Amino acid sequence: MRGAHSASESHRLGVLGWPIAHSRSPAMFAAAFAACGLRRWSYQRLPVPAELLEETVRALGAAGFAGANVTIPHKSAVVVLADHVSPEARAIGAANTLSFAGDGTIHAHNTDATGLLATLPEPPAGRSALVLGAGGSARAAVWALLTAGASEVLVHARNEGRARALCAALGGQPVSAPRPAALLVNCTPVGLTDPAASPLTAGTAGDYECVIDLVYGAQETALVAAARQAGVAVVDGVDVLVTQGALAFEHWLGRPAPRAEMRNAARSASHG
Repeated sequence: MRGAHSASESHRLGVLGWPIAHSRSPAMFAAAFAACGLRRWSYQRLPVPAELLEETVRALGAAGFAGANVTIPHKSAVVVLADHVSPEARAIGAANTLSFAGDGTIHAHNTDATGLLATLPEPPAGRSALVLGAGGSARAAVWALLTAGASEVLVHARNEGRARALCAALGGQPVSAPRPAALLVNCTPVGLTDPAASPLTAGTAGDYECVIDLVYGAQETALVAAARQAGVAVVDGVDVLVTQGALAFEHWLGRPAPRAEMRNAARSASHG
């Protein structure tokens, strides 16, 4: 699907999720289109509850959509709906990038894993990690870290059964409570609707050398704030969003993404 759509064609892109009002992807992609002179491309939020996901995904291609990003809580579900699944998405069991071909087929891809690794200040090889959550983003994080040679990947989720199932499928070790590690990756939505909420108990951010929080909002999350206060290296949700979004842009358009413009737009957008 790479480069399947020309710059002169009129095409739509969007982001599927529930909730989705907080997404900065529309502003980020608008900046990318402007920087590349893609005046006939557009990007929008697609708020879709789980019960309407299949119907919506199957209708997007005919509605003029070239592709769609996928976020919480649909990343695992869209893999089942796709006709063609990339090796990464199949191994992870989740996708965050869909492409809609002219013949009506749906292609699923995953930029979460590569995007996460690209944002880390140091390679994870030989280092331990704790992943919070057991959804699609957590699956990508566990797979990416293990593939990149992490010495140990712990997984903690509110639903311990889902954490065990994730580790059984991908590797890693389920734990009943957070433990110290070199890296902490928050893949839960905690902090999304309430910036004061944290997936960790107070004072534990210092147990990690680097904190990666996939959540972002109008203000800094409590987890990121605690990590900064503890003198811990931080990768926030906007950093990850921009990297993953740039990879999706390159997947769809077959050309380099204007990352600086995308980053500036994502940083300056209060919501979306």
